[in-house]
Amino acid sequence: MKGTGTISTGPVWALGCMSGTSMDGVDAAMLRTDGVRLLEFGPHAYRPYTPDERAAISAAQGLWPDDDQLVLERAERAVRTAHADVIAKFRGFDVVGFHGQTLSHDPATGRTHQIGDGETLARKADCMVVWDFRSRDMAAGGQGAPLAPLFHFACAGRAGEADPVAFLNLGGVGNLSYVDPGKVRPGEPDALIAFDTGPGNALIDDLMLRRRGESIDLDGSLAASGTPRQSVIDAVLGKPYFQRPPPKTLDRNDFLDVLAQVAQLTDADAAATLAALTAASVAAAEAFLPQQPRKWLVSGGGCRNAAIMGELGARLGSPVLPVSCIGLDADMLEAQAFAYLAVRTLRGLPLSMPSTTGCRVPTRGGRISAPPEPA
Repeated sequence: MKGTGTISTGPVWALGCMSGTSMDGVDAAMLRTDGVRLLEFGPHAYRPYTPDERAAISAAQGLWPDDDQLVLERAERAVRTAHADVIAKFRGFDVVGFHGQTLSHDPATGRTHQIGDGETLARKADCMVVWDFRSRDMAAGGQGAPLAPLFHFACAGRAGEADPVAFLNLGGVGNLSYVDPGKVRPGEPDALIAFDTGPGNALIDDLMLRRRGESIDLDGSLAASGTPRQSVIDAVLGKPYFQRPPPKTLDRNDFLDVLAQVAQLTDADAAATLAALTAASVAAAEAFLPQQPRKWLVSGGGCRNAAIMGELGARLGSPVLPVSCIGLDADMLEAQAFAYLAVRTLRGLPLSMPSTTGCRVPTRGGRISAPPEPA
């Protein structure tokens, strides 16, 4: 095995792997934890998807398990190959937390679809794999997302935060975790609240690909050169989702119709409008929090978009900072979260709470797959 092959009752090293809705590649990061405390952050790596792999995954977006099998098999193979490649770069871990790649997510009907077969990956990578993190939460009445909030609660404690803070992850979709470090346990009232805020980077990425053949608006430079169209932003924020109280979650494709609303704008103004929309949806989410966070800690690709960060600073009433300001890695936070959740799965600890996903009771999750025993 590439890992140690042993799981003690104390702290262990876990390797988390995350492939998000931006579909750019696989982040992988090691973390030493007992499933409650964060004891040490380890090495990390990134394995980008090749153009062919990204095309295969993109073609499968929105599909469910009974849909086009050839398309799904190609996407599955791309995801599995990339993860096996990045796992091979590491040594000394005890377990892998494998999120897989989300293709469809519809909490209204209790369905979610992540490709990535943990059984096959355990054999291919020769290591213990924890996967399928969302199914049991949804069976318990939860939204199946977001799943990082319990990790964020532990991060706030490790950083010594005393006042309420908000962790804001801006991947393809935006999501926040409101954490009150003054609470001893995450299950206490108002200790931990989480939900998806609205579009993250997905719309901007799709805009750039359609109009310019580029995967991202690098550093937000195009958006920074344009002028947001407030009428578009106001129209989108009028959608029922933004008035619905949390917990609530989104699919990457829930706001694709917004691209039609910016179709007549210049590239710069369209990008500026989408960047401002991301920030405006976060500002709207603040109304659902028990109190104003002392600071907003931003991770994901959005924290490198100067236009989004500027809009957040203008629209929120507290400082907006990258998570690096409290010693965390903005690019690897989600991967570290799934390392943490893998160990919680092994220890039989909950992965979600009623205040984070809407599940009826604190809910365990994850499936454990071990590689074959040596002959």
